[in-house]
Amino acid sequence: MVEEAFQYAAEPADAATAESAWSHIQTCREVYNHALTQVYKPASDGDKPSYRTMQNKLPDWKRNWPAWSEVYSKCLQMAVRRIKHSERVLDSLTERGFDVGELKWKSPREYRSITYNQKGFDVDHNTGRTDHATVALSKIGTFHLTYHRPLPADATIKEVILKKQKTGDWTVSIMVEYDADYPEKPAVEDIDVKETVGIDLGITKFIHDSDGRAFAPIDEQADRERVEKQHQAVSRKEYDSNNWNTARQRLARAYERLSNRRRAYREALANAYTQQFDAVFLEDLDVGSMLQQTGNSRNIAAMSWYETMQAFERFGEKNGCHVVLVPPEGTTKRCVRCGVESEKPLWVREHSCPSCGFETDRDENAALEVQRLGLLELGVVTDSAGLGQELAESTPAETGAAVGTRHRDVVPASAVVDTGSPTLKERAASAASE
Repeated sequence: MVEEAFQYAAEPADAATAESAWSHIQTCREVYNHALTQVYKPASDGDKPSYRTMQNKLPDWKRNWPAWSEVYSKCLQMAVRRIKHSERVLDSLTERGFDVGELKWKSPREYRSITYNQKGFDVDHNTGRTDHATVALSKIGTFHLTYHRPLPADATIKEVILKKQKTGDWTVSIMVEYDADYPEKPAVEDIDVKETVGIDLGITKFIHDSDGRAFAPIDEQADRERVEKQHQAVSRKEYDSNNWNTARQRLARAYERLSNRRRAYREALANAYTQQFDAVFLEDLDVGSMLQQTGNSRNIAAMSWYETMQAFERFGEKNGCHVVLVPPEGTTKRCVRCGVESEKPLWVREHSCPSCGFETDRDENAALEVQRLGLLELGVVTDSAGLGQELAESTPAETGAAVGTRHRDVVPASAVVDTGSPTLKERAASAASE
């Protein structure tokens, strides 16, 4: 069984429904803040209360504050559960190397959603209108959905999350559980080395793979200028005025546009690679530590490497492809052919081994080394003797002209027009053959 979230743009049936929804969200915020500050935080770090302990206090709280009873009971329980979920998220970020703080009291602008778990909702997609569905939420009302992506026929709805985005728009996320008909991953012993690929994630080239293909990062200049312009507009308005809130929503839309472009790009690449290959190998980058230890953090954050690795793993499951993360240490310095490490400043974009003389693009050598490590990690190859030399000799770069004169095409991000786009595959094939 697979769990997946389907998000839809939503519109309240009327103004009263919108007002009721926001009121119920803020009541859940009050419950969250009360449980956090009065029960969770006072407990010592080694003896934090469980979700059930805090949930059992809800009946007494509703007697003390009768207005809380106006909200569907399951929603109040999920507001309390959100504390434990946030606790797990902080623990996960800490494990990834991020320096995180503690759970904090939520202001109205920081708490924007309400969750219906298991019941209290009714989703109707047989409305007789194209790309239209409705969801009725207990004690709130009905929302109309832009039903652009149908739910799986055999799906069981587990949760419905109503959220008011920072842009002011409403969305409904439907979490479903269903038996996905994903293709099986090929048996490791049946995988041909030629049906695998190593990928080096970078900044000057978003992706450079072991077959010689490279994809440029998306051009964010216009998006960043739009964000900067909206920041200036917000700063010129009186804080919390109507004009300030309008400008803040425009700023949120600018950020949302940039985030959507990044997500669409990495998912298009992840889908295409996992459809084309039996196994894909990537570096297991410690992005949290990299962001905190370098002066290039803005560009690193823009590359969204962690989200890219997650996208490859997710599409690997959907497309029946093995996705393996390998240790990144030494992949740039180490020669794939002979294993000798040599220092390379960032401005040096070619790999020229002082030991064996192997020459190729710096990122291509790293991608080949990632592929070599991945083949060993997955078990496609068990004997590493001569593996690096075999991979180096099979790369298209080896048969080209000298490194300094060879032209290697980099596929522009604009060629990746959609998830699984034929344009991506045709353009990538063209780049590899040039």
